[in-house]
Amino acid sequence: MTSSDTATQRESAIEQHSIDYVPSSERHGKVWHQGPFWFTGNFVLPTMVAGFVGASMGLSVWYSVLAIVLGVGAGTFFMAFHANQGPRMGLPQMIQSRAQFGSRGSTVPFAATVFVYVGFLVFDTVLAKQGLGLLLPGGELFWYPVLIALSIVIAVVGHDLLHFVQRWLTYLLVVVFAVLTVVAIVHFGSNPTPADVPAATAGWDLTAFLVQFSLAAGYNISYSVYVSDYTRYLPAKVPARKLITAVYAGAAFSAVWLMSLGAILASYLPDPDPITALREVGDLLFPGFGLIVVMTSVLALISIMGVNAYGAMLTGASALDGFRKVRPTVRLRVVGLIAVGLLSLVVALLIPDDYIGSFNNFVLMMLYFLVPWTAVNLVDFYFVRRGKYAIAEILKPDGIYGRWAWRGVTAYVIGFAAMVPFFSTSFYVGPVADALGGADFSFAVGLVVSGVLYLLFSRNLDHEAEAAARAASEAELEGTAAQEESVR
Repeated sequence: MTSSDTATQRESAIEQHSIDYVPSSERHGKVWHQGPFWFTGNFVLPTMVAGFVGASMGLSVWYSVLAIVLGVGAGTFFMAFHANQGPRMGLPQMIQSRAQFGSRGSTVPFAATVFVYVGFLVFDTVLAKQGLGLLLPGGELFWYPVLIALSIVIAVVGHDLLHFVQRWLTYLLVVVFAVLTVVAIVHFGSNPTPADVPAATAGWDLTAFLVQFSLAAGYNISYSVYVSDYTRYLPAKVPARKLITAVYAGAAFSAVWLMSLGAILASYLPDPDPITALREVGDLLFPGFGLIVVMTSVLALISIMGVNAYGAMLTGASALDGFRKVRPTVRLRVVGLIAVGLLSLVVALLIPDDYIGSFNNFVLMMLYFLVPWTAVNLVDFYFVRRGKYAIAEILKPDGIYGRWAWRGVTAYVIGFAAMVPFFSTSFYVGPVADALGGADFSFAVGLVVSGVLYLLFSRNLDHEAEAAARAASEAELEGTAAQEESVR
């Protein structure tokens, strides 16, 4: 790389890295920035929709809130511990999975992850268009491409812009939704409940409680696939406890707040639609405030759409690289983002009108596919390899971690299979879930089975050979960066 190329890279506002390693010379950012990033990332309308479920099944407001608090608390625990992997490894989240699954064996969790990203992009697009429709003309064929194009532009600029937008949106969201939440609590707490809404007959229901708990846990577990993408630029020696706490606090607080607000709205409004409900409750303060709330929500949706597009591009490129080596260039990112955008547009145009029902099934499917992966990935990082990897070998499709790593693949497959009898969706209920009245314990089963199996399978790993590869890897990656720095 010449000095002129380096100067151009420095001056460019567009992020230069994608699935490659971020050298120490380019690390930057502050740990506390992770709090507002994940607060805003979770403070979007699909999060509120996840809080509708308990009330719709006959659970009272306070039991719904309890299920949400417990579910979010459990799910965010696993999500937040992935944050520590980013600065230690300098890699996006999913390509790290090659160390456990191999460059081609990781295709299964990669495919599930792209499904998560595209699914959220679609739901966010649908909701954002509905919100904009309250103020501006235009149908799906106009707004869907426009919204997806905006998200792609944000993702092309990349990591630093996403952090900047998410951080500053936090202040606006806190102010607007604090007012809305107070209005909702005061209004619904001081007015008689109409006979045709769920709160009139709601109470305790074990199945509803467990379903709401699982949805809340699964929703935040799904963010596990995002985390290192946005922590990998931090310096390698940032305090792990502070980083994990910042991520946990931001993601958990926003999820509990917005899901609980959803539980309140679903308990007192018949068949609530998220956009209509926000406008209706907001206008109780003064006519027009509901529209302000909705437009604020749309801004947050567009921002998280950029986050989803960015993550889908990184994961898709990682999967492709396992079969055909790709150069991690800006051009690759742009082409990958356009492909993600086109796929999301097609799915958004085809999604059924009952998107809330589709969303509930989507969250459960995310839980099923991602739980075995997060168990294997975290057990490997914290208990097997203890954060020590030969990063350069992870980036090589035929490196020491292999193309098919049987330990991770086998633990994942068996863990997923063990979950099947516990599945509970609108289209399939496993025999154990059916015997429990539809209660879904599958995530707990998947975590234990996959995690324990991977730990057992890894007892005979050759750590000495990997230690030699780590030393060579560090010299290769940071040595190259040091040489470039001297040229500058």
